[in-house]
Amino acid sequence: MLRFHKTPPVLPWLFPKVWWRRPVPDKTIFLTFDDGPIPGVTPFVLEQLAAYGAKATFFCVGENLERHPAIARQILAQGHLLANHTHQHVKAWKMAPEQYLAQADRCQAALERVGATGKKLFRPPHGQLTRSHLRILSAKYQVVMWSSLTYDFDATLRPEACLRKALTVTKPGAIVVMHDSLKAERNLRYVLPRLLRHFSALGYAFKTL
Repeated sequence: MLRFHKTPPVLPWLFPKVWWRRPVPDKTIFLTFDDGPIPGVTPFVLEQLAAYGAKATFFCVGENLERHPAIARQILAQGHLLANHTHQHVKAWKMAPEQYLAQADRCQAALERVGATGKKLFRPPHGQLTRSHLRILSAKYQVVMWSSLTYDFDATLRPEACLRKALTVTKPGAIVVMHDSLKAERNLRYVLPRLLRHFSALGYAFKTL
């Protein structure tokens, strides 16, 4: 399987309005977590973040917000940011732009019901996007991709390899993708505390987008 842990340079060139990384003057990393909130998994993430005084951005699925609103409110209470990952984790390449926007809007309504305010950030599930989808989304949302993909969701990737790749490609200003999902749980539980410890020891801070 071909894995791109680091974003290919051509993609930011093709989609310049999308956030791939953020300009920073210091040692700052932007941890992001997709697909939650999920009982047992998201609380583990919150515990690890709290242990290092780290803040993160959670790109939530609307249906999971509706199932687990208390966890979503806990995310906010601990100073993290909630963001949009569509209502049903749908693929853009299989849906017309107007239908896709409706999915984002439905998720945004769920976010607002649990108390999310301010920035309207959106990440497309599976990283799937076209210029047509981006055009209609950009009128309402800031689309966020990533510069570092851990592949924690890949069950064929050993946790040690997952961590090693994540450490290698993560630089100042990196937007790092992990997943607070059952599918990613094994690798997540291994990688996250070690990644936090490694970069904290190097003087990095972890902030919301």
